[in-house]
Amino acid sequence: MKVLKFGGTSVGTVASLENVKKIVADKAGESPLIVVVSALGGITDSLIAGANAAVTGRGHIEIFEQIAARHREVIAGVVDVARRPVVSLRVEQLLEELFNIYRGVSLIGDLSSRTLDIIVSYGERMSSVIVSSMLENARLFDSREFIKTVTQGGREVLDSTTTARLVEQTLGAGEWTVAVVPGFISSNAVDSRITNLGRGGSDYTAAIIAATLGADVLEIWTDVDGFMTADPRVINKTYVIDRLSFVEAMELCHFGAKVIYPPTIYPVYHADIPVYIKNTFNPSAPGTLITRTGSPRPGNKAVKGISSINDTCLVTVSGPGMVGVKGINARIFNALTRAGVSVFLVAQASSENNTSIGVRAQDAATAVEALCDEFAAEIASGEINPVTARDGLATIAIVGESMKDSPGVAGRMFNTLGRNGIGVVAFAQGASGINISAVIEQRDLRKSLNVLHDALFLSDSGVLNIFLAGTGNVGGPLLKQIAAQQDNLMKNKALKLNVVGIANSRKCHFDRDGIDLDRYRDLLDAGSIVSSPQVILDHILQMNIYNPVFVDCTANAAIAALYPTLLQHNVNVVAANKTAASGDLNNYLTLKQIARDRDVKFLFETNVGAGLPIINTINSLINSGDRILKIEAVLSGTLNYIFNTISSTIPMSRAVEMAIEAGYAEPDPRVDLSGRDVVRKIVILARESGYAVEAEDTLIEPIIPADVMQAPSVEEFMERLKTLDPMFEQTRREAADAGERFRFIATLEEGRLSVALNRVGPSHPFYSLEGSNNIILLTTERYREFPIEIKGYGAGAEVTAAGVFA
Repeated sequence: MKVLKFGGTSVGTVASLENVKKIVADKAGESPLIVVVSALGGITDSLIAGANAAVTGRGHIEIFEQIAARHREVIAGVVDVARRPVVSLRVEQLLEELFNIYRGVSLIGDLSSRTLDIIVSYGERMSSVIVSSMLENARLFDSREFIKTVTQGGREVLDSTTTARLVEQTLGAGEWTVAVVPGFISSNAVDSRITNLGRGGSDYTAAIIAATLGADVLEIWTDVDGFMTADPRVINKTYVIDRLSFVEAMELCHFGAKVIYPPTIYPVYHADIPVYIKNTFNPSAPGTLITRTGSPRPGNKAVKGISSINDTCLVTVSGPGMVGVKGINARIFNALTRAGVSVFLVAQASSENNTSIGVRAQDAATAVEALCDEFAAEIASGEINPVTARDGLATIAIVGESMKDSPGVAGRMFNTLGRNGIGVVAFAQGASGINISAVIEQRDLRKSLNVLHDALFLSDSGVLNIFLAGTGNVGGPLLKQIAAQQDNLMKNKALKLNVVGIANSRKCHFDRDGIDLDRYRDLLDAGSIVSSPQVILDHILQMNIYNPVFVDCTANAAIAALYPTLLQHNVNVVAANKTAASGDLNNYLTLKQIARDRDVKFLFETNVGAGLPIINTINSLINSGDRILKIEAVLSGTLNYIFNTISSTIPMSRAVEMAIEAGYAEPDPRVDLSGRDVVRKIVILARESGYAVEAEDTLIEPIIPADVMQAPSVEEFMERLKTLDPMFEQTRREAADAGERFRFIATLEEGRLSVALNRVGPSHPFYSLEGSNNIILLTTERYREFPIEIKGYGAGAEVTAAGVFA
């Protein structure tokens, strides 16, 4: 025997009902089937809305007509012509009864809970008539005759003993092929009045019948492929969990995974009946199988799923009068029980001076009032503080039976939240270790779910969400490299680089789902967001996305000024911009400290040497206990190119022009020729080596006389530079005659900085440096006699972009 339950969306339209008909027909020959049906999708809400409208005497007739029209349309669409008159007559009789009840409610202007129970029962009563007439060889049973409840604490609960006996008597004989049963509705065991099993009670009806009759399987047919690892409306990388244990399913249902009604698990758990969650609209999908043991496969993931409650309120009872006093918590929970408040999380300080409880936001005021009444005397005497309620919160829960045997899951959870700037207000973990729950700010819910889904091995790939400022010489090639490497990164690193924001000096474009990098220029040009540092910052913070990385490919000091705020909000920063690392020392130290405190990255390797691993090498040496004693470096690929290019046929001015044409020099070459860029680089290296220096501390020997450098325009500068060609040619010839070459060298020695144009001979490591290459010699305590040498391309957009990418 199989029990199949079809929810409201499964029986909501003519098309979905045709799917139900086919599913049942395919299974009917295997064994007897019991089909439990909900009301047509949305009808229960309409019935309640009509009842509430009837109390006011306005609008209930229109709602009733909509309900009636919906059922008539479905009958016409799915019931055979031969059966249609009988079915229509029965449904019209039920509709007439419903209309009369609405009219009675409107006349007396009152709606009792008993009357509302009767009204909502018509949804399942009408849908079951339609479904039983639609199916072949089906017999309709009235669940009110065998699903019985009793009144306890002012609400209806299942009378298990009576129900089991009646289910066995009514359905156990098996004199049918397909039995159709309306879910949700029941009747009181004492006075036979209509009751119900609560919203989602159709699942419960099906589970009760399956457990009582010892069914082979319970299939819950709904509109999703099964239990998902998280809410797919929030996370687009969720996938179906193929197997769960009953305990895992209960935990996930309790914390917001609305796949099945939580009480459904209890009957089938005790009877050890497997449950399948299947999709009426995709019946070939495997679905989720729920059993006592869950997944038996080796290597089963510790965390099975993440659920959430997005309307959490934390109610706290605190005060010195709670410490060591027996029965305080009993009074708290008894008071809440009497007030009808359900508690889903409890957190208590080990000192016993406060207890916090998680409740739904709608229950918060009731909870506070009940607890204030309970502890009125203690609050008046000051032994207990006034009860507080903190709203605007959400609760996230990670669930998995294997978590209890997997050390470090809780550590990864909280470390992941912390790295993304998400504070935990309260948390709870049961001794079983199956569920770890954390209360967070509601605004961080989306971010929390996404980052935990990545971090706790639920996703097959990780994601970095990238904001890029600057689409010029470095930013443009970087975007091309990211686009070209996506497939490789996914294949070899299980990593997706999701560019969610791009800004140039004029426009910005943001898209949480990711920007099409083939169209980013068009999107920027067509965008309506005018770019500015403040606009960029505001959009990044408002997006509040997980695993964020801000990439600065500008030379803009105002953009660099955003770094402290970004780091404080746990946005990682990767900077090609040298301003922050080479500017004010205190600002540099502050940025490094914030990055450490917030556990985020502040990376600026390409500030020196483009893609060369210079800063990383220095950091590795220092972290291993070594000390940098001296640095000698050619750090300007532009200047090295210029002085390698000068020859008897290529004067200084032409070499500068060639550097600009090759993309090595800035549009205004004075930026390079002034040596200021080299100063910034040696300052950065000195600071990373542990020396507290400012750019102003550097001794600079100028290459070009001041009167030439101070020309009013680039064009005028280039003209004046030509007048120096004879001087540079003479100097070049003297060096060549001596077998020497020019190198613009930056030096750190004994904490002192200097940059100057020097001549080096064939025995010097810098002599054979070609093109725009950079070279750095690191003399350390361990490498005194033979310094570490790092050499390679030190200029060029592609190389710098690759360094930023790395």
